Amino acid sequence: MIEFKNLHKNFGKLVVLNNLDLSISEGGIFAILGPNGSGKTTLIKCLLGMVIPQKGEITYKDKSVLGKWDYRNDLNYLPQIANFPPNLTVQELIEMVKNLRPKQANEKDLIKLFGLNDSLQKKLGNLSGGTKQKVNIVLTFMFDSNLIILDEPTNGLDPIALINLKELIQKEKEKGKTILITTHIMSFVDEMANEIVFILDGKIYFKGSVDALKEKTNNSNLEHAIANLISKQYA
Repeated sequence: MIEFKNLHKNFGKLVVLNNLDLSISEGGIFAILGPNGSGKTTLIKCLLGMVIPQKGEITYKDKSVLGKWDYRNDLNYLPQIANFPPNLTVQELIEMVKNLRPKQANEKDLIKLFGLNDSLQKKLGNLSGGTKQKVNIVLTFMFDSNLIILDEPTNGLDPIALINLKELIQKEKEKGKTILITTHIMSFVDEMANEIVFILDGKIYFKGSVDALKEKTNNSNLEHAIANLISKQYA
């Protein structure tokens, strides 16, 4: 479904992606992991068209996405920081985003699921971080797309909202969607991910199931398994 071939990106002398190759099949939950500065965010931004690589190729459903834009109509993106216009109300923001996309939106059930009905007429600048993240999630999931990209989706969520988010992600997976998640919460990865893609120094150092990584590093705890993987590469 998604192919990164010989992808290279540097910012000045800093090499962020180093001739990276990665293939992601259709359907399932893929956790893109790596320490800060490993290149995972740059990889996602290349896929979104927000960063242009110096060389390499990115294809989605066997079509190149570099320099294109129409493929984005088939993906939903949740950014790490919910940076919304503070003077808009929640309802105004939802309507604005609906007008920007050609797809039919289905936001009512999501608003109810995350308890946002009482916040619809509140200005975004007056909301708590957790409530902004709930709005962020509604904006992401209210369109029916085959590819969903979630950057630190659990930020600021209370336990009930987190449970609802997990159930929502699982429902999308059951529909055959492809879901890419970046997160530092290993318990979330352990519970949700079908596969892990571990990036370090701009290269792929592991791709496989959570159980395969635990077996490879001889650790039953995912956090320890990841730490072991990092320490081996820098040994």
